[in-house]
Amino acid sequence: MKVREAVVADAEEISIFLQELAALGKRNLPSDETYVRSHYIVHADNIRCSVVEDVDGTLLGLQILKRASAGNDYGVIPGWGIIGTHVRPGAGRRGVGRALFTATLDAARKAGLEKIDATIGSSNLEGLGYYEAIGFRTYKTNEGSVSKCFELTA
Repeated sequence: MKVREAVVADAEEISIFLQELAALGKRNLPSDETYVRSHYIVHADNIRCSVVEDVDGTLLGLQILKRASAGNDYGVIPGWGIIGTHVRPGAGRRGVGRALFTATLDAARKAGLEKIDATIGSSNLEGLGYYEAIGFRTYKTNEGSVSKCFELTA
C-alpha cells in the first residue's frame, strides 16, 4: 500500500467507492465527483486529503483533514481539525485506516492543530470502533451522531 495526497484526477474513482458505501447504507452524504472535488480534494479549509493505493493503483481509502472554520457544518470549535475517513468496501481490516491516519497525524502536527474532531453516525459501528482504536474519545453525542476528539501532544 502507498499513501499519497489526493489529486483532482482521483475524484472519479473516489466517487465510485463512496457510491458503493452509500448503497451499503454506510454513507449519507453526496458521493458525486463534483462533491468529492469541492468538499474533499480542493476544499478551502483542507490541511491534507490522502488516499491509499493498492499495488495495482486501486484506491482503497480516503482521509480528509480540514481546519474547522466559523460556522462549519459540524459545529466543531474553529481552529480544531475535522477528519473524515472512507474505506472502499472489501478493503477493511487491511490497515488502510491506520496508514491514512499516520499521514494525517503528521499533517495535523505540522499545521499546529491541538485537537481533531471526528463526527460519526451513531449506527456506524465500524467507524466508531476505528476512531476509538486510534485514540479518539467521545466528547459529545447528538441525535444520530457521536463526536470524538483526538488530542495532539507536543
